[in-house]
Amino acid sequence: MITGNRGEWSEIYALFKLLGDKKLFTGDANLKKIEEAFFPIIKIIRKESGGNFEYLIEGDLIVISGGQEELRVSVAKFSEQAASLLSEIKSSQGASFSIFEIEAFMASVHCTSLKAKSSLKTDILIVVHDKRLNQIAQLGFSIKSHLGGDSTLLNAARTTNFIYQIANFLPTKELVHSINSIGTKSKIKDRIKEISRAGGELEFVAPEKDIFKNNLVLIDSFLPNILAEILKIFFTTEASAVRDLCNQIAITNPINYDTQDNHKFYEYKIKRFLTDVALGMMPGKVWEGAYDATGGYLIVKENGEVVCYHIYNRNQFEEYLFENTKLETASSNRHGFGVIYEQNGHCYFKLNLQIRFK
Repeated sequence: MITGNRGEWSEIYALFKLLGDKKLFTGDANLKKIEEAFFPIIKIIRKESGGNFEYLIEGDLIVISGGQEELRVSVAKFSEQAASLLSEIKSSQGASFSIFEIEAFMASVHCTSLKAKSSLKTDILIVVHDKRLNQIAQLGFSIKSHLGGDSTLLNAARTTNFIYQIANFLPTKELVHSINSIGTKSKIKDRIKEISRAGGELEFVAPEKDIFKNNLVLIDSFLPNILAEILKIFFTTEASAVRDLCNQIAITNPINYDTQDNHKFYEYKIKRFLTDVALGMMPGKVWEGAYDATGGYLIVKENGEVVCYHIYNRNQFEEYLFENTKLETASSNRHGFGVIYEQNGHCYFKLNLQIRFK
């Protein structure tokens, strides 16, 4: 029996839907499908425990090869199963569930797991005909679903902690204990407020982990400082959308860029960061600048449409990420941040970076 959440079942839905449509549509910055902008699909390659299986589109048939046998299934059958699966996902109850009818069809077409076997950011490989370049291209896409909860772009971990020294702060043990004991719903923000009331100010030191720090520096030498400032704005104001946070840091201009000609330094660098995270960079793994998801993102919309954001159209892809992401407060206990601690005679405080789609 196969069980999974809405996001995991959405990977199977995307496979069935794309095979039924035979086209890969692009979307605009507001997730609207652009009807005239699409890539004809030649085949889809899915990595399973038994090896790679190819779903080749030949007219009204899907030819499935891999292993020892070759199957032929109508395109209409995949469209029918996609519609049925969409209905089941939307009406599902609970965090994890099974869909027996879909599971039976999956088994018949050599689709044995919900999530493709991959340690990279690529969930699905699609071979398309690029009409603009008149060539065949194999592209790897990461799948994000709007059928379940909001997906994460950058997952929280101790790896994504940023360390700040608390300057102008001479607290008593009682004050430190009092601040660290604040347990309100917005406890991190409230602790920072109390630190500020006591005269303290958070001054960025470095990301907690060197691998993440160096990955950021590889993208841009000032990126650790920019993200550290954005985190401070997030935890001290009501702003959470990446665009709003970026607008605020552009006003304060902590890096002192020359803005006399209205260059959008911060927006450009944050868009680059979001794109690199989306397509390859992982905080805990040394990154050399190569993209894993060589195509971009596939988005499963609430109405069942599947649209792609393709790195061929980099500006559109960056704008989508910039407009549709936000910062979020992760579990401070699990990831070890949000408390005052002392080291070498100085007080420190950690903030955590997690980015989610909104």
